Parts: sequence; C-alpha cells; structure tokens
Amino acid sequence: MRKFWVIGGIGVGMAMCFVALLVVGTYSAAAGLAGPGGGAVALAKGAVPAKFQSLVQKWGNLCPAINPALLAAQLYQESGWNPRAQSPAAAQGIAQFIPGTWATHGIDGDNDGDRDVWDPADAIPSAASYDCELAGYVKKVPGDQTDNMLAAYNAGAYRVIRSGGVPAISETQNYVTIIRSLEKSFARPVGRVAPSEQAAGAIYFAQKKLGTPYLWGGNGTPEQNGRFDCSGLTQAAYRTVDIELPRVANDQYNAGPHPSRDELLPGDLVFFSNDLGNSRAIHHVGIYVGGGYMINAPYTGAVIRFDKIDAPDYFGATRVTKDGAAALPTARPAA
Repeated sequence: MRKFWVIGGIGVGMAMCFVALLVVGTYSAAAGLAGPGGGAVALAKGAVPAKFQSLVQKWGNLCPAINPALLAAQLYQESGWNPRAQSPAAAQGIAQFIPGTWATHGIDGDNDGDRDVWDPADAIPSAASYDCELAGYVKKVPGDQTDNMLAAYNAGAYRVIRSGGVPAISETQNYVTIIRSLEKSFARPVGRVAPSEQAAGAIYFAQKKLGTPYLWGGNGTPEQNGRFDCSGLTQAAYRTVDIELPRVANDQYNAGPHPSRDELLPGDLVFFSNDLGNSRAIHHVGIYVGGGYMINAPYTGAVIRFDKIDAPDYFGATRVTKDGAAALPTARPAA
C-alpha cells in the first residue's frame, strides 16, 4: 500500500485558496517557459518499455522519413507493446503485420536466421524497414514526406501518388493525425513544453472533490456516491475541459508531451510506477498543483487530498493536450 505525506490541518476553503495561489503564481511565469530547440529526436523517459528501447532508438533512425518517437507511436497504436497481439483481421505481433505483408516485407532484424513476426527483434526492424520502403515509393509526392509515408502505410502508395499527397480518405487522414500526435508524446521534449490552456479548469474540478472517499474503479457516478480512484479522478477532471483521457493511468501517460520535474506546471498529470523504466508499469496518477504537491485519490480508506509528489516511485509527468488525448487508442488487439 502506498504511503503519502499529507498537508495536515488544511480545510477545504483554505485548500482552494492554496491551489488558486499556486496556479496564479505559476502561470504568471509560464509565458517564459515555452521555447524552440533543435537536435535529433530522442525518446521520452520510460515511454517505451525498457526491453524495446534500444530497438526503437536504433531502427527509428533508419531513414529520414521516420524517427524513434514516430516508430514508437506506430507500435503503441498498433499493439500497445504486446508482442503476442493478434487482431480480428489476422494482423500479428507487436507491429501488427498481416501474413501477406510480412511474407513480403518482414526482415531478419536480429540476424538469427529466421523472420519471426512474433519476435520484436524481427518485427520492430521490419516495421521501420517497411516505413522507409513506403517513403521511397512516395518520395517525389508533394507535401510532408513523413505524412505521405504514413498515408501510404494506411491507404497504399498508389493512392498517395495519385492524390498528390495524403488522399481525401477520412480513415487515412485520421491515421496520419493520430500518429503525428502520438509522436509528440513519445519524443523527449527539446526546450520547454508549452503551458496547457485547460489545466486551470481540470484543477478546479479536482479541488472541489477534496475530502471525497476513495473508491477502487470509481468514476464519480451517483451510484458510486461521487467517489473516484486515481485515474477516474484525472479522467473526470479533464473531461470538464472537453478532453477525453483513457480510463487507465498508464495510457494517460501518453496524452501529451512530458515536462521534466523542474518544469512542472499546475494541471500536469504526475505518475508513479513499479518500474521506473516502463510507463506500462504505472500504477498511480495525480494532478499537479504546484509547490511539489498534487491532488490525488490515493487508496482505499483514504480521501481525495493533497500529497507530495516526491516519492521513490515517481515516474514522470504529462502535460495533457487535446490532440494528444484524442490520438490514444480506445481498443487493443487481443493477446
């Protein structure tokens, strides 16, 4: 069971004042935080499970049309990092190749003498290789090279060439938007992360729930007497500002870019994990309010309250964006 430091003796009225001061004070300085940067694309801390990080980092640099964060976004969207995933359409493995495509485009990534769609050491290199092959097919098409490559992945290179860019097919346009949005969540930020425009509204909701008893699986419904668990609270808070987060904390981690500990702003989601190298092992989430504190629904027997975020299992943070949340998959292929 997790233990927390609690702000003792703060009533609900004083707590609201405390949050308001933190929000105003932090956002007064926020205008100077965002800034451009340069350099190669690196992966955000822990976003890719440790056992796949080196593969994604290496093969994500195979050609100019891709990068490690983009490759990670594709793999996450396809399988959620499940090497045994299988879809109803018979797509297989961590990269969700259908058998016919694998037969033509699968490669022996680990040079062990076979091409195994279920082995990430083959499937991840094959996904990168296939992306680069498609990029070659559409390299003379006007527009963004990576967008055209992703469109070719979804709709076929011929349609991209015939359309002179991303074709006017809603499924294909959505696929390109989703992967490019997820790419931002998997990339390590270069420079400061832009402040959130919706954070204050999410905090306002959460602070009104201070003192509410925790409920495992709680979504705040009348039948549950308005009670929440940790990710139910964060989901409900951001729903009030028209952002729909996934229900599970480890998927909420991918709903936007990841500010460092010293760049946190009120409204950021802060996460705690059983494995500090793997976002899929995240077990708890709260809403940062400033000054090293969050509002969270901690565990059975406790109430929604303020707690310090500094703990041995602190994993990282996410600055939620509407596009980042909308890009997250709502269903996974079965194992």
